[in-house]
Amino acid sequence: MDRIRTIVFGGSFDPVHIGHLSLAREVLRCGLAGEVWFMVSPRNPLKMDVNLTDEQLRYEMVQLALENETGMRASDFEFHLPRPSYTLNTLNKLSEAFPDREFTLLVGADNWEKFDLWYKGDEIVGRYGLVVYPRDKEDVPQLPDGVRWLDAQLHDISSTRVRSMVANGEDISPFVPQKVVDFIKDNRLYI
Repeated sequence: MDRIRTIVFGGSFDPVHIGHLSLAREVLRCGLAGEVWFMVSPRNPLKMDVNLTDEQLRYEMVQLALENETGMRASDFEFHLPRPSYTLNTLNKLSEAFPDREFTLLVGADNWEKFDLWYKGDEIVGRYGLVVYPRDKEDVPQLPDGVRWLDAQLHDISSTRVRSMVANGEDISPFVPQKVVDFIKDNRLYI
């Protein structure tokens, strides 16, 4: 039986925005996976000093953003794992829990550049493989076996910028799905 190719798109998604959705759509359009799972991270071990919005609120925003998207799903799987949640452990536990799936990790080029700092990064590449997407207009890097480049359209938006815009009273609706905009307002986030 063929396993379902599933891309794990991990992040804090604080908040999720159109750039995230565009990447997932491109993964699916290119046939790199049958599904993209937005893995909401409780805390990135490499960013322990970053102040994050409550994980449940971030997960709910991702759920709202994906309501009308085909082939995409929000996941709180890491919420139920020991912390810090290292990606290799997450992928191993996902493989145990979902033996009908073949998981691959999606990361930005900025993370690829420091992938040697990731916990057992070589094992992640060897066992699961990576898809790397551009974060800026960088040249396509030389990639080893098991790592693919996704030539995706860049969006000039980041979660940091969205939070700043909300704090400044600016309109974020061009960058964030409307249900997420409403959720941010209703929960008085980022103000």
